[in-house]
Amino acid sequence: MNDIDAWVWWLIGAAALGIPLVVTAMPELGMLAVGALAAAATAGIGGGVVVQVLVFAVVSVALIAVVRPIATRHRAQRPQLATGVDALKGKQAVVLERVDGSGGRIKLAGEVWSARSLDTGRAYEVGQEVDVVEIEGATAIVM
Repeated sequence: MNDIDAWVWWLIGAAALGIPLVVTAMPELGMLAVGALAAAATAGIGGGVVVQVLVFAVVSVALIAVVRPIATRHRAQRPQLATGVDALKGKQAVVLERVDGSGGRIKLAGEVWSARSLDTGRAYEVGQEVDVVEIEGATAIVM
C-alpha cells in the first residue's frame, strides 16, 4: 500500500464512484467522484491525508448542496412538450360533416377525424370552426 501514491488511490476511488454513476444515473455519485478528483489533486501537490479528506468532504458537500437544488429546480421548470393526441387538445378544426352529440367529421391538423360535440344538445354545421377539448380514442370531442 505504501508503494502507491495517495493520489492514485483517490483516482481509483473516483473511478469506483463513477462506474455506479453511469449504471444508476445518480448524480450524487458523480459529485462524490469530483470530490475524489479534488482530493487526488491535493495529494498530487503534497497535501497531507487530513487535508485530502477535508478537500474531498468540502468539494463533495458543496457540489451536492449547490448543484443538486439547481438541477432539481431546472428539471421542475422544464416545459412538457405535448406530443401525439395531447398536442391536438386546444387546436381548432373545421367541421366537414355536421357534428352533434352522436357524431360527425372534422378536419384537424390536416387529417379527417370523427368527432362529437361536448355538449350533446349542441350541433355544429359544415364549415364552422370548433375547438378540440379532448381526444377519446379516434374521436375528437369538440365545442
